[in-house]
Amino acid sequence: MIKFKAMFYASLLIACTSLAVQAQATRTWVSGVGDDVNPCSRTAPCKTFAGSIHKTAAGGEISVLDPGGYGSVTISKSITIDGTGMLSSILASLTTGITVNIEVKDPLKAAVRLRGLSLNGAGTGANGINVISAGSVSIEDCVIDGFNTNGINVGAGKVFVRNTTIRNNVTAGIAIKPGGQVGLADVALVFNGVGISGTAKSLGNVYLFGNRTGDPA
Repeated sequence: MIKFKAMFYASLLIACTSLAVQAQATRTWVSGVGDDVNPCSRTAPCKTFAGSIHKTAAGGEISVLDPGGYGSVTISKSITIDGTGMLSSILASLTTGITVNIEVKDPLKAAVRLRGLSLNGAGTGANGINVISAGSVSIEDCVIDGFNTNGINVGAGKVFVRNTTIRNNVTAGIAIKPGGQVGLADVALVFNGVGISGTAKSLGNVYLFGNRTGDPA
């Protein structure tokens, strides 16, 4: 009986420890010298966005501590990724930089915020940001460059882009499918195949220059 109780309490301790390890934080951190086995805390940051997103609670925020390349990521829950003030880059050759695919039951709980990021497709990446489904996506203070298809591809959901440069993308700077809605403010679309493919709902201070087609006469 004593041996059975010892085994029971040992198993309970392991289970509790496992649950603690799996607990998600509302704020996590990444660093160019971090490690994805870390808990993604301020003092023990992760190395990639993909590594940290699994340790970040829905509605939480991933913050960048220092310059680095933080890798492609798929977002399936409401979250903020903030690289403001750092050289926060995603090199996405032969792939998509950021994929957003959230089941939308409550649009307010399917919101993604991306700030201060530099996405580089190196001429072979698919899409810079591919919004398959979301309630809303805010893209602010970003650079999206060199993708073989679109800088931003919007399949379904509302996307707002502010203070962002989208350039050198082969097919389109922004491609808007029938299920997508896009608003732009202080956005430069330059040297793309076409600046905007589809219809944007709201435009303010949008600069179209050097695109192969679609620029104002």
